[in-house]
Amino acid sequence: MSDEIELVSDGEGLAILGKKSAVERFLRDRGLLPSSENFSLDKVRSSVQVAEAMANGLSEIAASSGRWVKLTKESAELVKEFGLMESTTRGVKHAMIGDRGSISKWLQIDSGSGALVTNPAVLAGAAGVMAQIARQQEMREIQAYLGQIDTKVAAVLRAQKDAELARLFGTRRSIERAMSVREEQGGRTDRTTWSTVQDRVGAVDDLLSWAILGLDRVAIKLDGVAHAGERVRIAKSAENDVAEFLAVIAHCFEMHDALDVMRLDRVLEESPDKLNAQRSALEKYRQEKRSDILEASKRVVARIDEGAGTANSHVVLHNKAAKAISASANNVGAAVTQLHAPLGIDSGRQEVCAPRWRGAIRDGQQLRNAGNEAGPKLIVPAMVVGGVVLYAVPATRPLVIKALEAAKKLMLR
Repeated sequence: MSDEIELVSDGEGLAILGKKSAVERFLRDRGLLPSSENFSLDKVRSSVQVAEAMANGLSEIAASSGRWVKLTKESAELVKEFGLMESTTRGVKHAMIGDRGSISKWLQIDSGSGALVTNPAVLAGAAGVMAQIARQQEMREIQAYLGQIDTKVAAVLRAQKDAELARLFGTRRSIERAMSVREEQGGRTDRTTWSTVQDRVGAVDDLLSWAILGLDRVAIKLDGVAHAGERVRIAKSAENDVAEFLAVIAHCFEMHDALDVMRLDRVLEESPDKLNAQRSALEKYRQEKRSDILEASKRVVARIDEGAGTANSHVVLHNKAAKAISASANNVGAAVTQLHAPLGIDSGRQEVCAPRWRGAIRDGQQLRNAGNEAGPKLIVPAMVVGGVVLYAVPATRPLVIKALEAAKKLMLR
């Protein structure tokens, strides 16, 4: 059937392969064509094993073209709708569907004659190319993130004398040069190009571990700080430190993505039978590092949010400090969320907000906290000083009187 197309998913993306017009119509029907990318089968066709398979009768692939979409909520519905089945290639699902003459009647059909599903080498090659497309898209998203963050962060990083950060920019330059050569060579990485960056993998791993440990060090600094002024200083310092470590993590992920693309180039050319194993190993490592980043960033956000919560429970005596710490906590949380987005991590954090002083002086717990910290005899003078301005305004005068009465009762206990 001329309008048969194949769906291939590796859990991260979805490739739609077949006749160009059918592929585009299928995606257009579901509103996914604008967000799709070209999926070239040139690399798959050039594989030695695939070339042999085509010689043995798999000529269908020669006429195939395709598009690729990242698995989002919308595109993942296609996987669910058509019930993609596990293939003989580990980690890859597949289905063949056909158009029965109506947009609403794309139906799964017998895949026994499918050009890809009947040949594991072709399917593994397609999955390898899908992994490369996914890594390149992530690189673009990370580059956009790095372009959006405060330019001061980039300037601070470049000004650092730290040996680790010096390695960061040296390693990045080498990888960027290699990727430029790859592009000039039509998206292929030859042995010479790979040899210039192969030993950079360890450097990127070290840098990433250094930055993740840096986040943990920031979290530790936030523990056990009692004085309000010191809490403000540590929170502000944490805000700057976290931004720098997150920028390093973003650089490292981008470099890892580039190295993965080039590594898959080499495996596809030299050892296509090992391509799927390599793809799976790289994805496993990536997921482990994403988990490490998630846990470290959650720890530092939890610590600074906890500090903001403590400050916000002492607004009567430390109103200005509570606002400053809450602002730093929200800035840290926003920075973490901003990095999580291109890495496909859902943060789900809620902003913290310092209570207004007017509300705090009517809150019995806030008054008790102030009493425990400063002593009951100091609460009334503090309330008087803080309430002078409010007392001068007729509309807020009753509020001040009630608060002073509550503080007086607490003092007399």
